[in-house]
Amino acid sequence: MSLFSEPRRHGKLADKRHPMYDKNKFGRVFMYAMGVFWAGYLVFFGSMFAFAFDGESREPYHLINGALIIFLALDFLMRFPFQKTPTQEIKPYLLLPIRRTRLIDCLLLRSGLHSFNLIWLFFFVPFAILTVARFYGVAGVVTYSIGVWLLMVMNNYWFLLCRTLMNERVWWVALPLVVYGAIGCALFIPDDSPLFDWSVTLGEGFITGGVLSFLLVLAAIALLWFINRRVMAGLVYNELNKVEDTTVKVRKVSEYKFLDRYGEIGEYIRLEMKMMLRNKICKTSLRTIVLLVLAFSALLSFTEAYDSTGMKDFILIYNYVIFGIMFLLTIMGYEGNYIDGLMSRKESIYSLLRAKYTLYSLAILIPFVLMTPAMVMGKLTVLSCVAWGLFTAGPIYFGLFQMAVYNTRTVDLNTKLTTRQNGGTGLQGIITAAVFGVPLLLNVLFKALWGETVTHVILIVLGAGFILTSRLWIKNVYHRFMKRRYKNLEGFRDSRQR
Repeated sequence: MSLFSEPRRHGKLADKRHPMYDKNKFGRVFMYAMGVFWAGYLVFFGSMFAFAFDGESREPYHLINGALIIFLALDFLMRFPFQKTPTQEIKPYLLLPIRRTRLIDCLLLRSGLHSFNLIWLFFFVPFAILTVARFYGVAGVVTYSIGVWLLMVMNNYWFLLCRTLMNERVWWVALPLVVYGAIGCALFIPDDSPLFDWSVTLGEGFITGGVLSFLLVLAAIALLWFINRRVMAGLVYNELNKVEDTTVKVRKVSEYKFLDRYGEIGEYIRLEMKMMLRNKICKTSLRTIVLLVLAFSALLSFTEAYDSTGMKDFILIYNYVIFGIMFLLTIMGYEGNYIDGLMSRKESIYSLLRAKYTLYSLAILIPFVLMTPAMVMGKLTVLSCVAWGLFTAGPIYFGLFQMAVYNTRTVDLNTKLTTRQNGGTGLQGIITAAVFGVPLLLNVLFKALWGETVTHVILIVLGAGFILTSRLWIKNVYHRFMKRRYKNLEGFRDSRQR
């Protein structure tokens, strides 16, 4: 037990000793408040479903039990933006007589006991109190809640396996697609789906305390635990021993010669492109962005699932903003690995910031191109795509670039499992919520006041204004960064992987 508690305690102490800890108290309170809000939201829906399904030919809990697989699929998708693979700075513990697999077991145990696996209980517990308790009493509610929690733990390890494999090879995205595609076919193609009946039986087993139902889920958890341990053990070995992938042969090393004409800015654009395309973490983030944008654009273009105006606007904004969130929210974090070299030249940080803004503004063309089918199918207008693209490169990037002043945590470029816990700061959480929430609120407000066309014109004007004045506010960011440079350097050095 001490092997589990001690590394966890050490991680908390490392976070408390970080220079940004005291400055993120407001951000942490804000995130806790958001957690309470979503918990209340799920309690409301759980109660509402209990009353909505009352009076049907089957009991409400039978209908929800039949949809348990759908809840697991939704939970799987929810984990992508909110849950990362568990990490631990393992090197110091390897100096002790501790087996590496024991340390990995601690990571897996920490992941299984994570509070995220409890979030769906805010839906199922009120639902069970209103529907299950009248037939099976308190015992039925308790056993049902335990069964649902075990399902979410199982789903956690399934997600962890898929996320870990996809971080190594993008082609592993085919694994969840094939699995959920097969489940969808089994659920919806037959008129009388045996998978639906099996799901109802499983939920019924949880309510009645059926040993077989619990043993089945526990066996699945044990199997996924074993597979995760084997996969993570190999990855930890590669990271600790700096084993390089020799299966990919580099035929040509691009030097991006066309950037030579842009002088120092072009040199830093070249540095940024090489960082994104050659380092493991950056490549994974880039692939994830492209896959997410492609998936949402395809669903919007070729299905009727997101035909409502609100969902169209949400997907349009999300496709543009996600690129900045993935790379600019931790701006200067990757450079924390070699910040001392950058600081040795006068105004190199200013040139770097300008290069980043130029590159990521051009990168907005990626979601624009990927949304072309939606424009062709008439789901999105060209004016709306142009307007939100310019607004993203303007006010949204302006907000994200402010993080260059306050970020002091080095983000490792290649290690995923053996680094310190890289949870985002509270300030980053607030900026993320603002980057998603403020544009949506402005969109609703402007459309209510002036209509769709005028709204898009306003967005274009605002975006163009920030883009044309980008040198001024980037210069301001640079000066504020230089005033804090010694504090930032201390934070970057302290949080580097050793």
